[in-house]
Formats: sequence, C-alpha cells, structure tokens
Amino acid sequence: MPDRLSPEARSAHMRRIRKVDTKPELVVRRVAHRLGYRFRLHRRDLPGTPDLVFPRLRKIIFVHGCFWHQHDCRLGSKRPSTNPEYWLPKLARNVERDRHARKRLADEGWSVLVIWECETKAPDRLDRLIKSFLADST
Repeated sequence: MPDRLSPEARSAHMRRIRKVDTKPELVVRRVAHRLGYRFRLHRRDLPGTPDLVFPRLRKIIFVHGCFWHQHDCRLGSKRPSTNPEYWLPKLARNVERDRHARKRLADEGWSVLVIWECETKAPDRLDRLIKSFLADST
C-alpha cells in the first residue's frame, strides 16, 4: 500500500479494520476456551466494553492492537504518515480512554489483563499468561 492514499482509498481501507473478532482476539478466545474457561464477549454494560469477561471470576481480558492502543513494541511505535494532526490526538485519546476504563473496572472490583497483539504471536507464553491470570484467585 503506498504511503499516500486518496481520501476515498483511505476511507475504504479504514472500513475494513475490525473492532471485534480480530485475529488476536480470536487467538486469545481459543486459548481461554481450550483451557476450560467460559466467558462472555463485549459486555457493553462494563467500562471499555471488554473483549472477554469471566463474570464468576470477576476477571476481564482486553485484547489490544499494538498500533491503535500505542503499545511500546515495534508495531505500536509506528506513526501515521498521513494526516498526523488527526491521528496522533486520536491515538492519545485511545490510550487515555483505556486507562480510564481499567481504573473504573478496578474500582468496581474487576481484575483486568491487557493482552497485546504482539503477545498473541507467542503461543506458549500466551497460554501461561492466560492460565496464570485466570487461575489466580486474588
């Protein structure tokens, strides 16, 4: 994809970006299910609309895209080449919204785990991370 897209092409590209059921999210869901855990998806009544909710355990997993939520990895450190005056504040708002949602959830008694897109590429570590988070009773 060229660096500079026409507004129509950029709009078409952005429409193809999914909000739910992303590849990293599906990976995390398969791991949690294989480990024997059952969960609810995208509870809109909770702050941040968490990706996976384990109501009985009072635990939540967010699966964040590294770019969109500004992780400090290679994917998250990329900067938009077009229209940065729009995208940089938007990305900063995403980070602030995430922080606020995690705080509200913690205040309501939920334990929260954020799994980054880049972490879904290491299956063994992902298994251990999810198992450890969900098995911990605190």
